[in-house]
Amino acid sequence: MFNNLRHFIDKIKPNFVEGGKFAWLQSTFEAFETFAFTPNRVTKRGCHVRDAVDLKRAMITVVIALAPAMLFGMWNIGYQTSLHLADWPFKLGTIASWWYCLWFGFLRMLPMLAVSYIVGLGIEFTFAQIRHHEVNEGFLVTGFLIPMIVPVTTPLWQLALATAFAVIIGKEVFGGTGMNFLNPALVARAFLFFAYPTRMSGDNVWIAADLWGTDAITSATPLAELAAGIHPSVSALDMFIGTIPGSTCETSVIAILLGALFLLFTGIASWRIMLSVILGAGLMGLLFNAIGTNAYMQLPFYYHYLMGGFMFGAVFMATDPVTAAQTNAGKWIYGLLIGIFAVMLRVINPAYPEGMMLSILLMNCFAPLIDHCIVARNIRMRQKRAFVKSKATVQ
Repeated sequence: MFNNLRHFIDKIKPNFVEGGKFAWLQSTFEAFETFAFTPNRVTKRGCHVRDAVDLKRAMITVVIALAPAMLFGMWNIGYQTSLHLADWPFKLGTIASWWYCLWFGFLRMLPMLAVSYIVGLGIEFTFAQIRHHEVNEGFLVTGFLIPMIVPVTTPLWQLALATAFAVIIGKEVFGGTGMNFLNPALVARAFLFFAYPTRMSGDNVWIAADLWGTDAITSATPLAELAAGIHPSVSALDMFIGTIPGSTCETSVIAILLGALFLLFTGIASWRIMLSVILGAGLMGLLFNAIGTNAYMQLPFYYHYLMGGFMFGAVFMATDPVTAAQTNAGKWIYGLLIGIFAVMLRVINPAYPEGMMLSILLMNCFAPLIDHCIVARNIRMRQKRAFVKSKATVQ
């Protein structure tokens, strides 16, 4: 099959190169060709290390890591709806109910994924054609992430608007993939939160009331309960498993940790950033426990790992190789500050109980400065060592 596909691509390729009938679509053609096959171009001079894992393969690896959270999120969409509907087709706890919950969630998520990819890729291809550049592969992950971090009841037109804003303002105006300094998926979520706050917060956005509409069933998340001064009505185990209301695919810590292990095994994500984010949140949580002036400060520090999008952000957002710190020491500082600010925003700012998004976006802005300071410090230390060594040689 692949040989036939390769033969077909080679047959039509002359039409898309310079001088061909569809030369203006060369970028689009190359995008599809390199998605299916590794480019066969080789260097003619100099020494290079060839690696089969190019950018497309790295992005696909991240999508695979996201699959457990996506599948559980689909099931949880149906499960949360089933808990509140008296006319649910199957009795809860039966095999049929499990599959029906998954099918219900799949049908809810499919249009969101379709809108995200159609709008985002359409803009990416348009910019590539205008600039006569290759189509960047970064949106393979971004298009998957955006529907995973918004409520299931988000209207599709708002999702399309947020996706367009994230791709154009968050990435393309800076030059495309690899040139942006903000995580595009979080830019989309921030756009929705500030432009349509009633669709991104409160108790009426997390559970779908029907299959196709945007009506919701009232239900509070653990973070919303804490912001209102109420201890979470769900147990720590429920939050760890993920059977709670929340953004579509952010609730299950188990599914997220499976993806984290896969990213660490393949070497795609930085363990330093993941660990430092968790340590920073733990330190800030313990500090608030020691102060303990209100119920939120007295909350066990490990609850912050289980609630909201903290673990999802720590694993899949903070580790974005483009917008995160690049130096090893910088990664520790970057991750620690993300964890610290996320918990600080949650506890101190009752108007915005979920602080992970703003924390990551804030540190995205400071990541270049952190790396600059680390590199400048290393240069000064090397110059100092060189000066001491040369002085000793003269003596």
